[in-house]
Amino acid sequence: MIRRRSLQAILSAAFAAFAVFMIAIVSLALYGRFTETAKENAYRNSQQIIDQVSYNLEIYIQGISDVFGMMHHAIGRSGGAESPALLEQLDAMMSTRADIVSVALFDDAGRLQLDLPNVDLKPSLRITEESWYRSALDTPGHLKISLPHVQNLYLRQYRWVVSLSKSISFVKNGKPTNGVLLMDVNFNRIDELSNRVSLGKKGYIYLLDESAGNIVYHPQLQLIYAGLKQENVELALRNTYGSAIDRTGEEERLVSVQSIGNVGWKVVGVSYLSEALTTSSALNRSMVQLIAAVVIIIALLSGLLSRRISRPIKRLEASMRSVERGEFDTVANEEGPLEIKSLADRFNLMIRTIKGLMEQIVAEQESKRKHELEALQAQINPHFLYNTLNTVVRMVGKNKNEEVVTTITSLSKLFRISIGKGKSLIPIADELEHARHYLIIQQVRFKNKFDFSFDVREDILTHLTLKLILQPLIENSIVHGIEPSIDKGHIAVSAKLENGDIVMVVEDNGIGMTEERLKLVNAGIATSSKGSGVGVRNVQERIRLYFGQAYGLSFESEPEAGTKVTARFPAILEEQGQRKGESHE
Repeated sequence: MIRRRSLQAILSAAFAAFAVFMIAIVSLALYGRFTETAKENAYRNSQQIIDQVSYNLEIYIQGISDVFGMMHHAIGRSGGAESPALLEQLDAMMSTRADIVSVALFDDAGRLQLDLPNVDLKPSLRITEESWYRSALDTPGHLKISLPHVQNLYLRQYRWVVSLSKSISFVKNGKPTNGVLLMDVNFNRIDELSNRVSLGKKGYIYLLDESAGNIVYHPQLQLIYAGLKQENVELALRNTYGSAIDRTGEEERLVSVQSIGNVGWKVVGVSYLSEALTTSSALNRSMVQLIAAVVIIIALLSGLLSRRISRPIKRLEASMRSVERGEFDTVANEEGPLEIKSLADRFNLMIRTIKGLMEQIVAEQESKRKHELEALQAQINPHFLYNTLNTVVRMVGKNKNEEVVTTITSLSKLFRISIGKGKSLIPIADELEHARHYLIIQQVRFKNKFDFSFDVREDILTHLTLKLILQPLIENSIVHGIEPSIDKGHIAVSAKLENGDIVMVVEDNGIGMTEERLKLVNAGIATSSKGSGVGVRNVQERIRLYFGQAYGLSFESEPEAGTKVTARFPAILEEQGQRKGESHE
């Protein structure tokens, strides 16, 4: 079964769906735009941080290189490496930089010529086999900067340093001599510069030697040496500058690269996109909350708007339901849009037309019922007159003059009441008087085969009834109950007021009816070859035509016990009867 929805629900759903659809489209577009913007900002911020670190490191290394160059120049121009003035000058230069750990000068045979501070060398040390020494001699005039390492020249010295070395020509014992100048710089300063910045909660910066691909510095270097952490060095080496996405791990990482000039190092920044997009996620949550609030507001507004649109239709529907209940005086409200006003106008015109047609039909039915009543009334009098005159003829033939007089007298009074001045309703007293004369005539006709009695409350005598109700019922009792019986019969007539209705009862002690026959009689489909054939059915139809289907006759009977016929109709006083009679005229 298809479930129908109200117009208001459809309009509300349509407005809300359209609004949600448009908001969803805008939200998706904004979400994509915000995400891209957040990524671009993350790239830019990360690159800016890396550029700043690279710049700071470059400035720092340039400063150390400048100090190294000044020492290199001072030694080359001095008269001898053992000159006290040179030592004093070099000591003054070292004092300007707290990060310079030591300065040493070796000749081409690897012999120590000068050292500051004066600390004993390791006896097992072979200078000529050190990588920094050979590299400096192999590339004369080029400054070499080593990877961070533990200082290994001096006894009991284990500082983490970076070594700067360069070939040098100096005077020894008055003769020019080639050698190598070595300066060890504390790595802590480079560590501080690299570790000072932050790339989110999990991001970090490390330094990479681009010539060999070795990691110069890493905040988690021990984990790398232990094989517990890996870096995508190849990705960093492929990029001289800029950012790229590293998807080799469990999480996507943003790798930003910048080279440090004249050193051969790269500053590599690693940040996690999940953190870089945190701002975007927070913005998206705020957007979702805003969209939810907007959707709620739109739902309320669409409900109010649809209610305002559907209200005139609901009023028109209410008018239709009133008409459906039979309230034809209903007038549809004509307020609302032009289309609703036009519908209301047509509806009101239709109701007026229907009401006029119904009044016309009611008037035609009333007229038809009046003629039917008159036709049914006319069926009774000729039939009874025929039976009575037939009886009188037989009595005249038998010289029963007294009984003839009684019969003719009762017949005249009976017809005087039957005529009733052409009225359909007569007082109950007249109807009872008519029934009594009818019983007298039938008692003479059937030679006192039965007697009769009346039990009537006096307070109902002035009420009105349809005339000729009791006569057909009494005739039915005589013909079908008393006449076939071998015993003397009795007919009891009673009338009373019960719950606003008049109840008239004709009861006999005749032969009664079987249960099957009683069902046919109550159903109004029983037929009989005796009697008038129209009497009881005539009464039933007349009562229902005049008073409605709720009223009429009911039968009770048992074989050999008699039959009881009850006529029920509304109690009507004479003033009410005059108005009702006028409506049937």
